[in-house]
Amino acid sequence: MRLRRLAVVLATAALVVFLAVAVFPTRTYLDQRDQISAEQAKVHVLGQENAKLAARVQELHTDAEIERLARQQYNLVRPGEEAYAILPGPNDPQPPAPAPPEPPAPAKKSLLDRLEFWR
Repeated sequence: MRLRRLAVVLATAALVVFLAVAVFPTRTYLDQRDQISAEQAKVHVLGQENAKLAARVQELHTDAEIERLARQQYNLVRPGEEAYAILPGPNDPQPPAPAPPEPPAPAKKSLLDRLEFWR
């Protein structure tokens, strides 16, 4: 009886030691590996985005792009050029006003509210 109890205690202790040494670190390792893969994917996406932004920065440092943005966004012209703007005429139709939102549908009454004699 004592020998059997000692064997059970030793087996339990061996199982606990095995779990502590093998299983728990393995789960931690697998979780960390998954996290590393996810972070590497983020780094790859961010690297691509950084490359696009670096190309845009280089493009913004060119005279042609600066002139294009000045003309398009700020309506600037070179000396000697004239800028013209076409305005809408007085008889041009105005865009239709947006329709007012529809009122919400009335909430359905419960059975007790519909029965008048309960009141």
